[in-house]
Amino acid sequence: MGFAYLGALLAGIGCMLLLDRRFRLFFWRDAAAAALVTAAGLAFLLLWDAAGIAAGVFLHGDAVVATGIMLGPEMPLEEPVFLVFLVLCTMVLYTGSVRILALRKAPR
Repeated sequence: MGFAYLGALLAGIGCMLLLDRRFRLFFWRDAAAAALVTAAGLAFLLLWDAAGIAAGVFLHGDAVVATGIMLGPEMPLEEPVFLVFLVLCTMVLYTGSVRILALRKAPR
Protein backbone atom coordinates (compact mmCIF):
# COMPACT_ATOMS: atom_id res chain seq x y z
CA MET A 1 0.00 0.00 0.00
CA GLY A 2 3.07 2.25 0.32
CA PHE A 3 2.98 3.18 -3.36
CA ALA A 4 -0.75 3.99 -3.62
CA TYR A 5 -0.33 7.78 -3.55
CA LEU A 6 2.58 7.74 -5.99
CA GLY A 7 0.61 5.44 -8.27
CA ALA A 8 -2.43 7.70 -8.10
CA LEU A 9 -0.27 10.72 -8.97
CA LEU A 10 1.29 8.93 -11.93
CA ALA A 11 -2.15 7.80 -13.09
CA GLY A 12 -3.37 11.41 -12.83
CA ILE A 13 -0.41 12.61 -14.88
CA GLY A 14 -1.18 9.92 -17.46
CA CYS A 15 -4.82 11.02 -17.65
CA MET A 16 -3.83 14.68 -18.04
CA LEU A 17 -1.44 13.72 -20.85
CA LEU A 18 -4.17 11.70 -22.58
CA LEU A 19 -6.53 14.67 -22.35
CA ASP A 20 -3.73 16.91 -23.60
CA ARG A 21 -3.05 14.59 -26.53
CA ARG A 22 -6.71 14.35 -27.47
CA PHE A 23 -7.15 18.11 -27.73
CA ARG A 24 -3.51 19.14 -28.40
CA LEU A 25 -3.54 21.64 -25.56
CA PHE A 26 -0.06 21.75 -24.05
CA PHE A 27 2.66 19.16 -24.73
CA TRP A 28 1.09 18.05 -28.00
CA ARG A 29 0.76 21.65 -29.13
CA ASP A 30 4.37 22.74 -28.45
CA ALA A 31 6.48 20.19 -26.58
CA ALA A 32 9.54 22.43 -26.14
CA ALA A 33 7.56 25.32 -24.66
CA ALA A 34 5.53 22.94 -22.49
CA ALA A 35 8.69 21.31 -21.14
CA LEU A 36 10.13 24.74 -20.34
CA VAL A 37 6.94 25.89 -18.58
CA THR A 38 6.74 22.61 -16.64
CA ALA A 39 10.39 22.82 -15.56
CA ALA A 40 10.03 26.48 -14.55
CA GLY A 41 6.84 25.76 -12.62
CA LEU A 42 8.40 22.78 -10.89
CA ALA A 43 11.51 24.78 -9.97
CA PHE A 44 9.42 27.64 -8.56
CA LEU A 45 7.20 25.32 -6.54
CA LEU A 46 10.19 23.34 -5.21
CA LEU A 47 11.79 26.62 -4.07
CA TRP A 48 8.47 27.54 -2.46
CA ASP A 49 8.45 24.19 -0.67
CA ALA A 50 12.07 24.65 0.44
CA ALA A 51 11.19 28.05 1.90
CA GLY A 52 8.21 26.56 3.69
CA ILE A 53 10.30 23.69 5.04
CA ALA A 54 13.04 26.11 6.20
CA ALA A 55 10.41 28.24 7.95
CA GLY A 56 8.97 25.17 9.65
CA VAL A 57 5.60 25.57 7.95
CA PHE A 58 5.69 22.43 5.79
CA LEU A 59 6.09 19.21 7.72
CA HIS A 60 6.01 15.64 6.49
CA GLY A 61 3.39 13.49 8.07
CA ASP A 62 3.41 9.72 8.20
CA ALA A 63 0.97 8.27 5.69
CA VAL A 64 0.34 4.60 5.04
CA VAL A 65 -0.26 5.28 1.34
CA ALA A 66 3.08 7.08 0.81
CA THR A 67 6.37 5.36 -0.03
CA GLY A 68 8.24 6.84 2.92
CA ILE A 69 11.17 7.68 0.62
CA MET A 70 12.54 11.10 1.51
CA LEU A 71 14.44 13.29 -0.95
CA GLY A 72 15.43 15.70 1.81
CA PRO A 73 14.22 16.87 5.18
CA GLU A 74 10.42 17.02 5.08
CA MET A 75 10.48 16.37 1.28
CA PRO A 76 8.91 13.03 0.32
CA LEU A 77 9.38 11.45 -3.11
CA GLU A 78 5.76 12.15 -3.94
CA GLU A 79 6.13 15.95 -3.60
CA PRO A 80 7.91 16.72 -6.91
CA VAL A 81 5.62 14.24 -8.69
CA PHE A 82 2.61 16.06 -7.23
CA LEU A 83 4.07 19.40 -8.30
CA VAL A 84 4.51 18.16 -11.88
CA PHE A 85 0.88 16.98 -11.80
CA LEU A 86 -0.17 20.39 -10.46
CA VAL A 87 1.65 22.29 -13.21
CA LEU A 88 0.38 19.94 -15.92
CA CYS A 89 -3.20 20.08 -14.65
CA THR A 90 -3.07 23.87 -14.43
CA MET A 91 -1.71 24.27 -17.95
CA VAL A 92 -4.19 21.83 -19.50
CA LEU A 93 -7.02 23.65 -17.70
CA TYR A 94 -5.68 27.06 -18.79
CA THR A 95 -5.08 26.16 -22.44
CA GLY A 96 -8.41 24.35 -22.63
CA SER A 97 -10.22 27.36 -21.16
CA VAL A 98 -8.51 29.72 -23.61
CA ARG A 99 -9.62 27.51 -26.49
CA ILE A 100 -13.21 27.31 -25.24
CA LEU A 101 -13.39 31.09 -24.77
CA ALA A 102 -11.94 31.66 -28.23
CA LEU A 103 -14.54 29.33 -29.75
CA ARG A 104 -17.34 31.18 -27.95
CA LYS A 105 -16.12 34.52 -29.31
CA ALA A 106 -15.70 33.26 -32.87
CA PRO A 107 -18.43 34.31 -35.29
CA ARG A 108 -20.78 31.54 -36.28
